[in-house]
Amino acid sequence: MAFPEKVRLVDVSPRDGLQNEPGPAIACRIKTGLVNRLADCGLSHIEAASFVSPRWVPQMADAAGVMAGIRRKPGVRYSVLTPNLKGFENALAAGVDEVAVFGAASESFTQKNINCSIAESLERFAPVVEAAQKHNIPVRGYVSTVMGCPYEGEIAPARVAAVARALYNMGCHEISLGDTIGVGTPLTAKRMLEAVAGYVPMEKLAAHFHDTYGQALANLYAVLEEGVSIIDASVAGLGGCPYARGASGNVATEDVLYMLNGLGIQTGVDLDRLVRTGHWICEQLNRPNGSKVGRAYGH
Repeated sequence: MAFPEKVRLVDVSPRDGLQNEPGPAIACRIKTGLVNRLADCGLSHIEAASFVSPRWVPQMADAAGVMAGIRRKPGVRYSVLTPNLKGFENALAAGVDEVAVFGAASESFTQKNINCSIAESLERFAPVVEAAQKHNIPVRGYVSTVMGCPYEGEIAPARVAAVARALYNMGCHEISLGDTIGVGTPLTAKRMLEAVAGYVPMEKLAAHFHDTYGQALANLYAVLEEGVSIIDASVAGLGGCPYARGASGNVATEDVLYMLNGLGIQTGVDLDRLVRTGHWICEQLNRPNGSKVGRAYGH
């Protein structure tokens, strides 16, 4: 199959990238600075914050402040994570463009992560989706552990398809498929995608692949061949999964963009500016740059 002509890159670094950052709270101005810089790079979809309990995710305690502080750019969708109705109501008050709910294809992961079964987690999302629809706010559905679980090992594609189908039927306009611990390989990715695409149209599917085993770009190439045209990534490879030992985090947006440019796929994103943004946020956080392209480019 031919590659898509265009890909929408969704940068998740302000939320997925920063939420598990150790140490003191990251200043709100750094978070808003990151969101604004990403928009200036040409990204049209940015996951800006998470409206969760600050007790569970202290780095996201200032979500309302971040949403109030960013410079809204026309044509850019600013998305936030809202795991429950309270989170949704706070997000609504902050004027968000899109909300997201977060499920998993593994029973063990769901139990350890949010202390309930997959079926119960889906029941919790229903009122969020319903409330969002009343306010004409689109809901993105995440499915994590789509190619492997730290507790159960391999996950059958049919299980991923069942959760994705439930979220789509519930009213999620787009489903992001997450290889949370980065164990997938190209064939696993294709088989998983094939199962999900039986229930959810390909143009509604996004790939959210972590790079723990260095397979993320290969896996993305594999699903691009199948027609996926939405990719989640994190500038400078920021982020990880607190529930997955050794999970090194999201694939770097710079690395994905470099590959897409080489394939002649349009994104509307400026690589030079993106590399500078990656260096800037790493300097703010005093951490090494996780992007190979960022390191090769230098400052």
